[in-house]
Amino acid sequence: MKVAALQMLSVPDWQMNLSTAARLIKEAASNSARLVVLPEFFIQICAPELKDRFAIAEELGNGVIQTELARLAVEHQVYLLAGSIPLKSAIMDKYYNAALMYAPDGNLLCAYNKIHLFKFNDGVVAYDEGVNFVAGDKVICCEIDGFKVGLSICYDLRFPELFRVMGVVDVILLPSAFTYQTGLAHWELLARARAVENQCYFVAVNQGGEHESGRKTYGHSLICDPWGEVLASCAEGEQIIYAELSSLRLQEVRSKLPALEHRKL
Repeated sequence: MKVAALQMLSVPDWQMNLSTAARLIKEAASNSARLVVLPEFFIQICAPELKDRFAIAEELGNGVIQTELARLAVEHQVYLLAGSIPLKSAIMDKYYNAALMYAPDGNLLCAYNKIHLFKFNDGVVAYDEGVNFVAGDKVICCEIDGFKVGLSICYDLRFPELFRVMGVVDVILLPSAFTYQTGLAHWELLARARAVENQCYFVAVNQGGEHESGRKTYGHSLICDPWGEVLASCAEGEQIIYAELSSLRLQEVRSKLPALEHRKL
């Protein structure tokens, strides 16, 4: 199965981002990608002080953004992970940071609400997702062409117990908007570690570079195999990277080092 990771540099204009995503999805599909992954906040990255920045939030299963994502999956006959869009929660002015997986028939295969909400302050830049978002509480996996796929988002990368709860998975998808500061220090290190310890493919697709809003994300999207080898990567800016996911490679790694069978805890 061929996977495409679509690194973006999202702007405040959600319609422009959706148009960019559509163009990249078309390109990925034309290169025979079966699974296409968009980054976290692909639909919009704007200044945190912008009061109406959550005006685009939709109810799960209803809205123009979700309708268009489903249409794109059908048009290009791909499995499409919409890295994240804001979905309304039961709490006023609080939202889920949700990754939505669409099947080639346009149906919503599954939805994952980000469990771990990012908080960071180094004295220069500060983020606190808990101000606007509600944490999810469900671990989500689905099956795509015989591969068990686990869903996660960005800060989840730092919590290996999440991936253990998934059980034995073949592929983990991690759409992200990793900051430049934390990404420079830990991004590749953690992505490769998650691939190695779970003996699975790890697809980490990031936002990449200086955004119109002033935010700076790290980029450097990468796809790792179950031995931790980097199959594809890029630097900053709008990019598409590809890799072939092989069930034979999974079997090879797990048979020569059956670490998943040796777990005690």
